[in-house]
Amino acid sequence: MIKGLFDGKRWAALWKAVPDYYVPGFIMTLKISAAGLLTALILGVIFGTFSTMKFKPAKILSRIYVEFIQNTPLALQVLFYYSVLPLLFSNSGFRIPKFVLGVIGVGVYHGAYISEVIRTGIEAIPRGQSEAAASQGFSYLETMYYIILPQTIRIIMPPLANQALNLVKNTSILAMVAGMDLMYFTDSWGSERNFFAQAYFTSALLYFIICFPLARLARYLEIRSMRMPAPKKILFEEEGTC
Repeated sequence: MIKGLFDGKRWAALWKAVPDYYVPGFIMTLKISAAGLLTALILGVIFGTFSTMKFKPAKILSRIYVEFIQNTPLALQVLFYYSVLPLLFSNSGFRIPKFVLGVIGVGVYHGAYISEVIRTGIEAIPRGQSEAAASQGFSYLETMYYIILPQTIRIIMPPLANQALNLVKNTSILAMVAGMDLMYFTDSWGSERNFFAQAYFTSALLYFIICFPLARLARYLEIRSMRMPAPKKILFEEEGTC
């Protein structure tokens, strides 16, 4: 296999396969990653907020979601969505696109981890901030949106960056259900010609192209967020409500 890695004919064959295999897979991976990350962030904010509410049913619902998703394999979850969700529409003739199944898979999975990140960030903010907001007439949602969540940015940025990177890499699991992602096309082309060395080396390079700039951008945003003043906190202190 190592010897074949330096075979010029195999690399020539790979170059011809790039437009039909790697380009579509690369684009699909980008799309699934972007939509999956957005889904994960939405779920993370919702359930992370639920976990810090005084309303006990919301806390219980959040814990059920987080514990169940975190303690079951992503591969099993993806297979479940692929096998069970289409049955819900079997009588209507509607077919759930594999793109949607992929977004649900990685979005729901990483949403549970982001939920814990959000919860940790919220709990790191002094309780006096919430009390000060309540004394100013803010509702719970307004307190979260305008005061608490903006202050958590500096705390949650590093783990959020890690979750974004992990999400991109975990899209490769969709190859199990013909998700038309980069790993699916890599497996398809490599197995057809037994050119696994070229196929997986190229795939690894393309994943690196996605992840490395994302890691650098996340680091830049992390440093920048650390320099930002804590919003609203100064206002409350000046008014003597903290």
